[in-house]
Amino acid sequence: MKKYNLLKALPKSKRNVTKRESLKTNFHIDISRKYDKEYFDGDRSYGYGGYKYDGRWKPVAKDIINYYSLKEGDKFLDIGCAKGFLVQDLVELGIDAYGVDISEYAIKTASKKIQGRLNLCNAKNLYFPNKSFDVVVSINTIHNLEKNECLEAVKEIQRVAKKGSFIQVDSYENDKQKKIFESWVLTAKYYDYTHKWIELFKKAKYTGEYYWTII
Repeated sequence: MKKYNLLKALPKSKRNVTKRESLKTNFHIDISRKYDKEYFDGDRSYGYGGYKYDGRWKPVAKDIINYYSLKEGDKFLDIGCAKGFLVQDLVELGIDAYGVDISEYAIKTASKKIQGRLNLCNAKNLYFPNKSFDVVVSINTIHNLEKNECLEAVKEIQRVAKKGSFIQVDSYENDKQKKIFESWVLTAKYYDYTHKWIELFKKAKYTGEYYWTII
């Protein structure tokens, strides 16, 4: 198990934490957790505020290929793929990439270029055989499950990955970061300090790379 920033090429998201905190209600949380149109393409108070392809995942796709020494035709899985932007960029680079998500809206509104490569599935119960994919990643997804389900999801990632895996989750290292995070968070059901996440990874016998999203 190794801490590694696989998304270093991704532009840092601009978050107006103060505005989100002043607007956030239980209604906003309930709507965002449906992962429907409002979450992806509705008002920013419900989630992304417009989730559109802009090419930002292209350098990340190249970094993934380089880091894991992927070759043309190698199989890749993105768990929590949303509209499949990373999958799309990897496919264009010759990787046999697929994605799963729990959002019907996200999959239905994905690019026609990757139709058939994105499917409905929950991270806690992947329907793939053992070691089905050379590399499996889950970026800012499994924290949307309850703690015991997060554990199952990490075990599933470990099970279906053959060559490598990467998990990134919301976290914080001190009370100041925790306060900021809790002001912003909408969808995460389990979140904790970084050392607590590491304990969970170890309990799941995870051996891949990991990193944190810290607001």
